[in-house]
Amino acid sequence: MKALLSVSDKTGVLDLARELHALGVQLISTGGTAKLLADNGLPVTEVAEVTGFPEMLDGRVKTLHPFVHGGLLARRDVPEHMAALQEHGIGTIDLLVVNLYPFEATVAKAGCTLADAIENIDIGGPAMVRSAAKNWKDVGVVTAADQYPAVLAELKAHGKLSDALRFSLSVAAFNRISQYDGAISNYLSSVQLNAGELSETYVPERAQFPGQFNEQYVKVQDLRYGENSHQQAAWYRDLAPAAGSLATGVQLQGKELSYNNIADADAAWECVKSFEAPACVIVKHANPCGVAVGAHPFEAYSKAFQTDPTSAFGGIIAFNRPVDKAAAEAVSKQFVEVLMAPDFSAEALEVFKSKVNVRLMKIALPADYAQVRNALETKRVGSGLLVQSADNHELQLADLKVVTIKQPTAEELNDLLFAWNVAKYVKSNAIVFCKGGMTMGVGAGQMSRLDSARIASIKAGHAGLSLQGTAVASDAFFPFRDGLDVVVDHGATCVIQPGGSMRDQEVIDAANERGVAMVFSGVRHFRH
Repeated sequence: MKALLSVSDKTGVLDLARELHALGVQLISTGGTAKLLADNGLPVTEVAEVTGFPEMLDGRVKTLHPFVHGGLLARRDVPEHMAALQEHGIGTIDLLVVNLYPFEATVAKAGCTLADAIENIDIGGPAMVRSAAKNWKDVGVVTAADQYPAVLAELKAHGKLSDALRFSLSVAAFNRISQYDGAISNYLSSVQLNAGELSETYVPERAQFPGQFNEQYVKVQDLRYGENSHQQAAWYRDLAPAAGSLATGVQLQGKELSYNNIADADAAWECVKSFEAPACVIVKHANPCGVAVGAHPFEAYSKAFQTDPTSAFGGIIAFNRPVDKAAAEAVSKQFVEVLMAPDFSAEALEVFKSKVNVRLMKIALPADYAQVRNALETKRVGSGLLVQSADNHELQLADLKVVTIKQPTAEELNDLLFAWNVAKYVKSNAIVFCKGGMTMGVGAGQMSRLDSARIASIKAGHAGLSLQGTAVASDAFFPFRDGLDVVVDHGATCVIQPGGSMRDQEVIDAANERGVAMVFSGVRHFRH
């Protein structure tokens, strides 16, 4: 049995080679990998000895040779193939271990030159991988260090690789090639080439959105159905999901997550991550129906639940702090579909042990969790895709522009910033009443901003909450004064909105007339 090893990332390859040698496998290798093996006392044949042709062009050409690809591509069950190998003195290669030049890591570095990017486009590696993967019935192809243990285990147990393992390795290999080529395409089609500066040190400008947009995802699981029972669905994650993102979560108990569970869970999780203080977010049908901060999870939940107990029924709940017994006991009194937190105490888990259908999700949060966000957002349209940078704008106190005679108090400013942060996660048109670090009324997803304001006040009334002295956030400008009048009529004393309407002065005059403070944020937060 012969194995060809040619790796850029040499993690674990020496131990792999030692194990293969101990199993009687003949080792063939290239360049730095061959040197590493030889320096550690392993007998290794360099590819140049196999091909009878030296590496050339600074290593650009070393494995692109019939003695390599013939050994990988020949079908052992086809007599003509084996006869051709014998006629030309080509030996078979039974195992290929290759990982590719680090193109993705190279172009991710600040100041990456075009020359560095080009030199890190692997040619021979992908060619060998494709050859071996195509001939999977006869050749095992290993493209990642985490595959080494499974390969060694089967060789030790059976002296060869099973069809099932060889096929799965082949699929993984073609997936890796697809990812690699997609990364190269994304990079090159984003380069703004300045032909007058093509030096070795030329760092090209890159467009934010490449000429061809290639995304790669890995399936997490098939789902029972999609948004409705007659639709089929699956859940995919990024190749390298960000720490603290929903895709990194671990389900501790409960029924299988549904399509709607995942969509709503993401809405709740992204919202709760935006707060640095202990927070709780309750989401129903993609909209926060209760959001609050508190001294601890129990207080945050209690305040969030007060906003809209009716909508909270069957909702998705997220905490940005570990759930303790007190919070767990409070949550367990309502019907909840999914409960997410960075962790759960042993006592909290015990509380939910009898509620076997409740889906508990543990999602570890990094120290900088409030800054962990998706960089891009996508939306499928007919035969196309909309791509935009994610709405990661964080409003600071210094960004606010007071436009009324009345100045907001320090307490009102805190409530305005809280309300503004919540409005960012509410479907447009959004009107959010807040006070004391909790939502008091949420109006979401209406065609008219006026109706959103009315609905928010109605919900507050149904929850038995007074809107006197509340702060109100509007995710986009008030086009007329009527929306402002509605929120003031119900008790708002301060308002935050983007501004930018042709009738801004009319609305400002109305605020002055009504004796409320109003600040402009200068940005809007449409969410569709």
